[in-house]
Amino acid sequence: MPRNSRYDILFEPVKIGPVTAKNRFYQVPHCNGMGNRYPHAIAASRGVKAEGGWAAIATEECEIHPTSDVSPFMEARLWDKSDMDRLALSVDAIHEYGALAAVELAHCGHQAGNRYSRLPLMGVSDMMTGSYDPVQAYAVSKRDISALRKMHVDAAIRARDIGFDIIYCYAGHDLSLAHHFISRRHNRRTDEYGGSLENRVRFLREILEATVEAVGDQCAVALRFAVDELIGEEGTVAAEEGKDIVEMLADIPDLWDVNVSDWSNDSLTARFGEEGAQEKYTAFVKRVTSKPVVGVGRFTSPDTMVSQIKRGILDLIGAARPSIADPFLPKKIEEGRLEDIRECIGCNICASSDMVIQPLRCTQNPTTAEEYRRGWHPERIAVKHKDEHVMIVGAGPAGLEAALSLGRRGYQVTVADAGKQAGGRVLNESKLPGLSTWRRVVDYRLGQIEKLANVDIHLESALDAEQVLEFSKMLGIDRLVIATGARWRRDGIGRTHFKPVLQDSDMRTLTPDDLFENYSPGERVVIYDDDYYYLASVVAEKLCAAGAHVTIVTPAPEVAAWTKNTLEQRHIETRLFDLGVTIITKHVIENACAESVQVNRLNSDHKLQIACDQCILITSRQAQHQLFFDLDAMPDRTAAAGLTHITRIGDCLAPSTIAAAVYEGHRYAQEYEQENDLHRIPFKRENIELAP
Repeated sequence: MPRNSRYDILFEPVKIGPVTAKNRFYQVPHCNGMGNRYPHAIAASRGVKAEGGWAAIATEECEIHPTSDVSPFMEARLWDKSDMDRLALSVDAIHEYGALAAVELAHCGHQAGNRYSRLPLMGVSDMMTGSYDPVQAYAVSKRDISALRKMHVDAAIRARDIGFDIIYCYAGHDLSLAHHFISRRHNRRTDEYGGSLENRVRFLREILEATVEAVGDQCAVALRFAVDELIGEEGTVAAEEGKDIVEMLADIPDLWDVNVSDWSNDSLTARFGEEGAQEKYTAFVKRVTSKPVVGVGRFTSPDTMVSQIKRGILDLIGAARPSIADPFLPKKIEEGRLEDIRECIGCNICASSDMVIQPLRCTQNPTTAEEYRRGWHPERIAVKHKDEHVMIVGAGPAGLEAALSLGRRGYQVTVADAGKQAGGRVLNESKLPGLSTWRRVVDYRLGQIEKLANVDIHLESALDAEQVLEFSKMLGIDRLVIATGARWRRDGIGRTHFKPVLQDSDMRTLTPDDLFENYSPGERVVIYDDDYYYLASVVAEKLCAAGAHVTIVTPAPEVAAWTKNTLEQRHIETRLFDLGVTIITKHVIENACAESVQVNRLNSDHKLQIACDQCILITSRQAQHQLFFDLDAMPDRTAAAGLTHITRIGDCLAPSTIAAAVYEGHRYAQEYEQENDLHRIPFKRENIELAP
C-alpha cells in the first residue's frame, strides 16, 4: 500500500552542515546497557534501525577520556585509538543502509564516578559527586579547562576518522560538565567561567567552536542542550536563561538537539507525560536559530510528527524509545503500513536496562539487543522446519507473542483462553490510572494475528487436563504451551515474609486481582507493597479516585523503590503526596485484624497500629501452573494423545514483568525446534580480548 501523501513531508531530506539526512527520522542518543562491553551487539542493534529507515542514528553518551569514566555503566568509550575499532562496527552497520552515524561525546564531570580509572573527579567547582560515593570533585583550573577542550577535540578527530557524520557536544540532563558550567547551582566560580550567564556559557562555546574548527569541514556538529531543568529558579528555565543560551549560540552548531532535564523529565513514562509533551518547552528554538532542530516526545503517531514539522516546532523527528519499540517505524510509515507499527507504550523498561547495567529490554520489541547474540530480527523470523500444530493455553502477553511468532513461522496455532477477551494481565493493568498505553501490547499482537489464517483464538474456553487431551486428539496437536499466567498471593508471602501473614477472620485481605473484579473500596485502605514496582502506586491512585484514604506501607526505603530504574520514583512519590496518600517506609506487616493492621519497623522494636477497613497485599504472585503439573503427571496419556512436548512460558513459569512475558513467548517461538538443553549456551557471547 503506498503511503498517504500527507506524510510525504516526513521523507524530505534535511541538510545538516556538510552532511544530509535522507529523511526526517532521527534516532537521538540513548543508553542501551551494552556500550563499550558489547560492541558487536550494539552495532547490530543500530544496524537494524538503519535498515528500518532511520536517517540518523546516534550512540549513547561516549566517554572522551579516563577522567570521564562512568563505569560500571556501559556507555560508549573513545579514550584513545584502542577504542576506535569497536565504534567503527556501529558506524559501518549504520552506513550500510545509507544512514548518518552520530556520536555523543561527553565528559560527565562530578557525575562521572571514575570507579574504573580511579582518577580524581573533575568538576566546575569543588563539590560532592553525583552518586552516594563518599568522594568529592575538585574545581578545574584554567589549565584543566584547556586540557578538557583538547580532550574533546581529540575525541572529535578520532570520531571523524572512524567515519562518524555528526559529532555532538553534550550539555544536558545534569550529566555533562558543559551543563555544570552553565548551572547556577553547580558553578560557584569567580573567574571568567563563572558568575554571569555569558561567563557560564563560555566553556560550552569554546568546546563548540573548537569542534567546528577541528572537524566541521567534514562532520556536522550537533549541540544537545536541555532548555529547561523543570526545577524553577534553581536551574535553567526555557523562557529565561534557556532561551538566552540558544540565542547566544544560535548558529554555531549545525544541529540543535533540544530537550528538558533531567533524564526522568526527558523520558517521562506514559503515566506522567503525553506524546509531544516537550513542545511547550522547546518550541521557541526554531524561532531563534536558522539551523535545523531535532527534539523528542515519544512520537509514535505520524500525524503528530507531521504537525510538529508543519507548525515549525521541529525539522527532524527525534526518537529514542519509539525507535527501540519499532526499529522499522519510518519504513512502515513510508510503505503505508501504519497498522503494523509496534508503538512504544512509555513504560521505560528500556531505561531500566541502563540503570541496572544490562543489555536493552523492551516490552513491545522482544528482539531488541538480541540481533547479534541470538540472530533475531524485529521483522523477520525463520520459517517452520516441519508441519506441526501447536496449542497455547492462555492469551496473555506470553501466549499472544508465542502465537504471533509461531504463526509467522508458518505453524498451525490454536489458542484457548478462559477470558471473554484476550490479553491476560495487560487487559486489567491497562485500565489502571496512567497505564492505558499498555493496551498496545495486546492490540498490536491481536491486529497482527488477524492477518494470519493459521492462528485461531478461542475465548471463554477454560480447559482442564482431560479437555486438553481430548482436543489434542481431535485437532492433532503436537505440542502444548501453557501460558496461564499468575495471580497475586492472598497470604502475604513475598520478599519479607516466608510464612503467611497472620490474618483475623474478620479482616478479609485483598489482592490487586480483586480490584479487577467486583470490588468496592473501604473508606480507609492499607496497601502493603512488598513488590516495589508500579502496581501499589497505581492501585493507590485508583482508590483515591474512589474516595478512599490510602496508606502505603513498604519494607523498602522509599515508595515504589524499583521505579527509580524506570525514572518514575520521584514523580510517583510527588503524585501520591498530592493525592493525600500516607506513605510509611521501612515497615513490614505483622498481622491484619478486624479494623486495623499492625506493622513493625525494620531493625527495631517499634510497632505501629494502623486503623483500616481493608488491607491489600501486593507481595508476590503464584504461577497458575496446575494444568501443567496435571498433564506432566500422566506421560502415557499425553503421549497417547499425540503430545510430544508440554511447556510452560511467561508468568505461568516464572512471574515477572510484562516485558519478560513477551520475551519468553518470543523466545519459545524462535527456539521451537531446539531441545531445552540447560547445558547449552543458547546465544553468542562477546569475549573481551586479552591484552598481549
